[in-house]
Amino acid sequence: MRVLITGGAGYLGTHTLLQVLAAGHEVCVFDNLSNSSPEGMERVKALSNRTFEFRNTDLRDRESLIERTKDFAPDAVIHFAGLKAVGESVEKPLEYYENNVQGTINLLYAMEAANCQNIVFSSSATVYGDPDFLPITEDHPLRSTNPYGRSKLHIEEMLRDLAASKPEFTAAILRYFNPVGAHKSGQIGEDPMGIPNNLMPMIAQVAVGRREVVKVFGNDYDTPDGTGVRDYIHVNDLARAHVAALDWTQDHKGARAFNLGVGQGVSVLEMIEAFAKASGRDIPFEIAARRAGDIASCYADPTRARAELGWSAELGLDEMCASSWNWQDSNPRGYEPDA
Repeated sequence: MRVLITGGAGYLGTHTLLQVLAAGHEVCVFDNLSNSSPEGMERVKALSNRTFEFRNTDLRDRESLIERTKDFAPDAVIHFAGLKAVGESVEKPLEYYENNVQGTINLLYAMEAANCQNIVFSSSATVYGDPDFLPITEDHPLRSTNPYGRSKLHIEEMLRDLAASKPEFTAAILRYFNPVGAHKSGQIGEDPMGIPNNLMPMIAQVAVGRREVVKVFGNDYDTPDGTGVRDYIHVNDLARAHVAALDWTQDHKGARAFNLGVGQGVSVLEMIEAFAKASGRDIPFEIAARRAGDIASCYADPTRARAELGWSAELGLDEMCASSWNWQDSNPRGYEPDA
C-alpha cells in the first residue's frame, strides 16, 4: 500500500512511520517541521533499513498540497499534522482553527484530487470534554472545553459528513488518550520545541537536568490525590494501532471512531513517582494553578478497538517511564546536533 503520513516527522509520526515501514508499505511524509526535526526521520531510516519520500509541506498551502499528493498518489493517508497544546489553543484559537481545521479541509481536497478514499485520523480524547462517565466509550457525548479539542471535533464531523456523502470513503478516527514513552532503541522519542506542554517530556527534562522543576497544574481536582488523572498509552502501542487501522480501512466503508487507551487512569503525582523510580533521579515539583481547559479525569474504554481492530495496549507504566528515560538519558538535548 502507498501511505501518505502528514506530520510524519513528529513524535507520534516517527514511531508510526517505523511501524508502517515494518509492515512493508511504501511511504511519503509531509511535514513543515514546525515542531519536529528531520533528524528523527534519518534515525527511522537507520532503524528500519528502509527509505521513504519526504516533502517539506504545509497543509495550509492547498495548491502545493494538491500537487504533491497527486504526485505520490497514496492509497491511504495517516493524518497527524496539527497543533496540539490545550493551553496554547486557548490563547491562540484562530491559529488552531486555521492549521488544524483548514489544513484538514485542504488535505481532503488533495485526497479527492488524487482519488484517495482512505484516511486514518489522529483525533483526541479531548472531544469528550469533561466526561459524564468513566471509562469513556466512543458513544459518550461529544463536546470540548478548549479550541484544540473543538478543532478535532470539527474535523471528526467533517469526516463523518464526507463519508455520508461518498459511499466509497473510509475514515478510521483514532481518539488518543495520552501517548508517552519512546522506541526501545532510545533513538527516537518525544522532543518538543520550547517548553513542553505535556507531562512526560517535562518530567524527563527535569530528570536529565534541562529544567529545574515540574509544575503540577492543580492539586484540588476531585481525584484520589487531587491531581489530574489521565489514561497514558505507550507510543509503540499507538503506532501499532495505526497499522491495524490502515488494514481496517481496506475492508470497511464509512467513518468509525476508536478509543486508543489502556483503560485505567494515572495521576500526575503517580507519574512523577513512577518516573523517579525508572530513572533513579529525584523529580522536584511544585503546585501551580489549574490550566484553562483542563479536566479532572479522563480514561478510556478500549473495547471497540480490541474487538474491531484486533488491537489492545501491551505496555504498562513501567515500560512507558523506562523507555522515556532511556530516550532522554541517551539524548539529553533531544535531536539537537550537539546532543
